[in-house]
Amino acid sequence: MSRSSSASRSVRSAALALSLLAAGGCSQRAPATAACGNVAYQVSDPAEPANRAVFAFNRRVDDYLLAPVARGYSALPGFARQGMHNFASNFGEPKVFVNDLLQGNGERAMTSLSRFIFNTTLGVAGLVDVSGKMGLSQHRSDFGQTFGVWNIAAGPIVELPLLGTHNLRDATGTLLGLALDPFGGNSDTVETMGNVATAGGIVDARATALPLTDLLRTWPDYYLALRDYTAQRRSNRVAEGKAGEPGAWPVDCAGGAREE
Repeated sequence: MSRSSSASRSVRSAALALSLLAAGGCSQRAPATAACGNVAYQVSDPAEPANRAVFAFNRRVDDYLLAPVARGYSALPGFARQGMHNFASNFGEPKVFVNDLLQGNGERAMTSLSRFIFNTTLGVAGLVDVSGKMGLSQHRSDFGQTFGVWNIAAGPIVELPLLGTHNLRDATGTLLGLALDPFGGNSDTVETMGNVATAGGIVDARATALPLTDLLRTWPDYYLALRDYTAQRRSNRVAEGKAGEPGAWPVDCAGGAREE
C-alpha cells in the first residue's frame, strides 16, 4: 500500500471516530415516553465517575469543533445538504447489508443491496435517493444491533473518547464497524469518496441534531439524559432487528427527526 493510501486511511479513521461522536454522543434525544412504542431497557453504570470525565472531554470537542461547523453547514441551501446526506448514507449501505445478513434479515438485506445499487448508478454515486422514490425505505443496521439480535447481553455503560456513550456490547460493535472496510481500500478514488462521505456525514448528522441537543443541554443532568436515552434507543434498535422489518427509520415522538 502506498504512503498516500495509508495517510488517507488514517484521515478516514479519525473522521469515522468523530462521526460516531456526532451520531452516538451528540445527536441523542431526550428520553421518549412509552407512547412512542419503546421497549424495556436497563442501565448499569458502575464506572460513572470515569465515564463522566470522558463525557466532559467529548462535550468539549463538540462545543468547539462539531457544533460550530454544523451550524455553518445548516445555512447551506437545502438541496446541498440533502445531497450530502444522501451521498454519505449511500456509502454506508454495504455495512448495513452485511449486518442485515448476519441478523438473518433477508428482506432487509435485499432492500439495502437494492438501495446501494440503484442509488450508486441511477442516483449519481448516491447524491440522489432514487431508491426512496421507488419505495425502498432506508433503515440502519450495525454490529451492536447484530450482537443484540444474537441475544448477547448489553453490559455496563462505556463512555469512549470521541466515540460517545455506549454499552459494552455496542462499544465492541462500534470498534468492529470502524475496522471493517467493505470496499477493500484498493482504489484511491474509493478512498477519496469514503473520506468525503465520512466527513460530510459527520457534519450532516450533527446539523440534524442541533435542535435536539440544544434542548437536551437544558436538562439538569445532560450526562444522565444522554446515557438513559442511549440505552432506550439501542433497546429499540435491537427490537427492530429482531422483528426483521425493512421499514423506515424510527421517528422521534417529540420532534419527528430522523435518527442518525
